[in-house]
Amino acid sequence: MNEFTKHGHVGRAAMLANMDRKTARKYLGEGKLPSEMKGERDYRTRVDPFEEVWPWVEQQLRREPELQAKTLFEELTEQHAGRFEEGQLRTLQRRVRDWRAAHGPEREVFFPQQHRPGELSQMDFTHASELCVTIAGEAFAHLLCNFVLVLSNWQWVTVCLSESYLALKRGFQEAVMRLGHAPARNQTDNSTSATSGQPGKRRQFNQAYLDLMGHYGVQCCTTGIGKKEQNGDVEAGNGALKRRLEQALMLRASRDFASVESYEKWIFEQVEKWNHARRNGLAEEIAVMRKVTVPRLPDYEEHRANVSPQSTIRIGHNAYSVPSRLIGHAVRVRLFERTLEVWCGERLELSAERLRGRYGHRIDYRHVIWSLVKKPGAFARYRYRSDLFPTLVFRRAYDRITEDGQSTKRDLEYLRILFLAATTMQCEVQEALELLLEHDERITAEAVKALVTPSAPSLPTLRPYEPELASYNALLTQGGAS
Repeated sequence: MNEFTKHGHVGRAAMLANMDRKTARKYLGEGKLPSEMKGERDYRTRVDPFEEVWPWVEQQLRREPELQAKTLFEELTEQHAGRFEEGQLRTLQRRVRDWRAAHGPEREVFFPQQHRPGELSQMDFTHASELCVTIAGEAFAHLLCNFVLVLSNWQWVTVCLSESYLALKRGFQEAVMRLGHAPARNQTDNSTSATSGQPGKRRQFNQAYLDLMGHYGVQCCTTGIGKKEQNGDVEAGNGALKRRLEQALMLRASRDFASVESYEKWIFEQVEKWNHARRNGLAEEIAVMRKVTVPRLPDYEEHRANVSPQSTIRIGHNAYSVPSRLIGHAVRVRLFERTLEVWCGERLELSAERLRGRYGHRIDYRHVIWSLVKKPGAFARYRYRSDLFPTLVFRRAYDRITEDGQSTKRDLEYLRILFLAATTMQCEVQEALELLLEHDERITAEAVKALVTPSAPSLPTLRPYEPELASYNALLTQGGAS
């Protein structure tokens, strides 16, 4: 059409447009582009393969409107063997879609909400194992606790190991203390970290969670059961969070961190950079949010426990060893999200990684080895014997010692090596065991001790210093003369 307006020759315009002369004349006569001449088709181009069975399909849809087209197609292929092919599923799906649009039940409508500044924050947990982060070379299975202000999308993220109340408490407090202000309401889903109740019934807030929110003057609210879209800001933020962390890890060129603390510190740095772009919206929220004036609550639960004759305490259905001098004493246990602390009076006796699940045990051989050396016969059937092999090297050494068969004497030999590790340095004992295993030498406590114990240093012979008293007299004489 552009060419025709220049010179008025249909043939030349059709040639330049790579089009037949008759086709070009048709478009020029209509004065429309090819795309504008396509009309809606009101006829079928092929026979409908489901025309005969459609009354049955429609009957099923009226009875159960949520039936999927694929389910109906599979049933039809069983009732009419050899009549339908896999490629015809899409045809049935289109017919079912059109039927639902014309005759289906009313659908649920979602209403976008207008949020007011400082009114609402949302919290959620998201699994982060897909980031493939390692701690000191070992895979780190963990979650992220995500706090989001819904208007400005300002967020704060903490690392946790489970969807526990302590993880939720720490995540909330880290966020509000970082802000210095608290929102009017905080919304979570119906996880057990904030709520409890019977399945299928209305869930109630846990008292501990109510106390936490009450301390900061924040109102509690939850989503409906199975209504994740009501927590949409933080749910959408979870995906964006992990995508941005994935990109940041690629730039870092390493996914390994020295400790959980260093990994979390790195996440804090990333989140702070992202929050910088949200500072204008955050300023609008801070202007109306209530300032936090109350002190931060402890990030732990405190329990009391009695130390058993086995030199253990039981916390959360798990057993932990403590120094044997505490047997018979009552101790205070501070249970953090990732660790626990054992206090006797005002003295910290033990800090250890917290166990997950039930019926686990963490026994430190240093707590029991003093008694076990005196009672080596107890080692063979000791309930927690697996914990007395601190590394694989110690296990290999024990197997080498007991190659000729199990006996109390051979157990005592290993226990003496373990006692040596407790009284010196475990790493030095391990190096000695590796050396003996490498050279295929007989492993005994004496052989290990000879490699671990340094030879006594020889002291040099020094001649006693004899001062010249005459020089002191000369010095005093000069002073008096001056």
